Amino acid sequence: MWQQIREDWQAHGRDWTKPGFRAVAVYRFGVWRMQIKPKLLRAPFSLLYRSLYRKIRNGYGIDLPYTVKLGRRVVIEHQNGIIIHGFSVIGDDCIIRQGVTLGNRYLDRPDEAPKLGARVNVGAGAKILGDVTIGDDASIGANAVVLSDVPNGQTAVGIPAKLLQAKPAQN
Repeated sequence: MWQQIREDWQAHGRDWTKPGFRAVAVYRFGVWRMQIKPKLLRAPFSLLYRSLYRKIRNGYGIDLPYTVKLGRRVVIEHQNGIIIHGFSVIGDDCIIRQGVTLGNRYLDRPDEAPKLGARVNVGAGAKILGDVTIGDDASIGANAVVLSDVPNGQTAVGIPAKLLQAKPAQN
C-alpha cells in the first residue's frame, strides 16, 4: 500500500494537499483494510475508511469506492463531479479530470461498468457509460459521451462520441 501511495504522490506532483491525491490515497487505504481478517479486527479501519471516503466524496466531489480496480499512478487532476462506478477498471497512468463520470448505462444492468486501459487521458466533463472498453493510450475529449469501445491510441470526441480520423502526414 505505501509503495503505491508513494507513486500516487509523485504522480500528483508530490503535493499531498491535492484532492485527487487524497482521494486515491483513501481508496488505497480502503482496499488495504479489506485484507485484514477477521472482520472484528478490520472494524476500526472500516470505520475510519468510511469517514474518510465520505469526506472525500462530499467535500471534494470525488466518488472513488474501494471496489474499483485502480491501476498505479492514476492522476485525478481536478476535483468536483467525479463519479467512478464501483465495478470500473482503470489502468496504470491514466488521467481523469473534473466532471468525469464512469458509470452504467442501463438501470437494469447495474454491474456493467467501463474499463480503461493504460495511459488513457479523459477530458473534463466526459461521460463513459456502460460496458465499454477504452484502449491503451486513448484520449477522450472534453464533454464527450462515450457509449461504445474506443480502440488503442484513438481519440473520441462529441455527443455521442465518434473517433477522430488521423490526418495524413504532409510532406
